[in-house]
Amino acid sequence: MINDDLKLRGDVAIVLKDKDGNVKDSREIHNLVVSAGLTFICSRMAGTSAGVMSHMALGSGTTAASASQTDLVSILGSREALDSTSASSNTITYVSSFEAGEGTGAVTEAGIFNASSSGTMLCRTVFAVVNKQADDTMSVTWTITLTAS
Repeated sequence: MINDDLKLRGDVAIVLKDKDGNVKDSREIHNLVVSAGLTFICSRMAGTSAGVMSHMALGSGTTAASASQTDLVSILGSREALDSTSASSNTITYVSSFEAGEGTGAVTEAGIFNASSSGTMLCRTVFAVVNKQADDTMSVTWTITLTAS
C-alpha cells in the first residue's frame, strides 16, 4: 500500500518601513491555500490554460480565512504586480512591494492572485493590524512549501 501525504505550507513575511527606510514592523505569519488555489494547482499540472500567479493585494478585512474564499474581504487600493517569483525543488516564493500611497490603511489581510482583477486567488492570510501610513512601504514575501511525508 502506498500512502503519500502531500502537504502545502504557506509562510508570509511582512516588513513595514517608514519614509526613511526604518523598520516599523516586521512579522511572520501562515496562510491558507484556498480551494480555488488547490484547483488552480491541479489545473496547472494538467496544462497551462490558467495564468500564473502574478499579483498580490492587501486588505482590511478581518473575517477568518476559509477554504471557500475567492477574494479578499476588503481590498485596500488595487492588486500589485509581483516584483519577483522564484521556484526551487519544493518551494515557490512570491515577493511584492507596496510603495508609498499603495495599500494604505489598517492592513489585516493579504492574498495572491493570477490576474490584476477577477482571476483566481491562490491563498489568503489574516493577521493583526499593520498600520501602513501614506508614506510607508511594505514588503511581502510569500513562500509556499510542498512536502511529502
